Amino acid sequence: MSFFLVENLTKKFGGLIANNNISMEVEKGEIRGVIGPNGAGKTTFFNLVSGFYRPTSGKVSFKGNTISGLSTNKIARLGAVRTFQRAALFTDFTVLENVSIAQHMNTNSSLLNAIFGHDNHREAESLERAEEIIEFLGMQQERDTMADNLSHGLQRQLGVAMALATEPELLMLDEPVAGMNSGEKAVMVGMIQKIRDKWGVTVLLVEHDMRTVMNLCEKITVLDFGQKLAEGSPEEIRSNPKVIEAYLGADDSVT
Repeated sequence: MSFFLVENLTKKFGGLIANNNISMEVEKGEIRGVIGPNGAGKTTFFNLVSGFYRPTSGKVSFKGNTISGLSTNKIARLGAVRTFQRAALFTDFTVLENVSIAQHMNTNSSLLNAIFGHDNHREAESLERAEEIIEFLGMQQERDTMADNLSHGLQRQLGVAMALATEPELLMLDEPVAGMNSGEKAVMVGMIQKIRDKWGVTVLLVEHDMRTVMNLCEKITVLDFGQKLAEGSPEEIRSNPKVIEAYLGADDSVT
């Protein structure tokens, strides 16, 4: 049984074919990157595999279950959790409170219960778990900082911490280093590696920053004009003539 499988995925918007017959298999414990030039169909693909869009044809399977067509919340409850380019933070709450609240987001409890719940035992367990995640990700200094007062890089890190609080088996990251400086990128790369290496979470990320992908991912899938152009290790992708041609004139180098 495949851990995460995409089969002949196609998405049409009227007469426009945004993704055309894309297939991919991600193994448990893998860090997989999806890259491509601007307009390659990366965002559409990510929206399809995470349940934000319904495919025109083809399907997505997670742990043997077909998840294409399910809502993002239902997919998350199965253990496949997505982050967004703009982290959905509770800006008037601290880092600790954000991570604690996130633990309830994929359950059947309401948002008000998650924030103002009166189950003292459960809330104590949530805070303990949140403390563990914050320490694990090296965010202890920001523990009591309001989310709105965090830098851009720290807000992105908090978004990942909140996703991790839902105990995912598959973590889908939407451009995790977008807008970051080199130091912040290095911290995020280290965070993603820790999540996989120490907690065994499989990672699927769509990213524009080639150096980050090449340094982080064991396998890379390249999209171009809505189709899969190439797939392989960073070394194979770096030397692939089709990939080099697709990126000619792009802002980023594949080296």
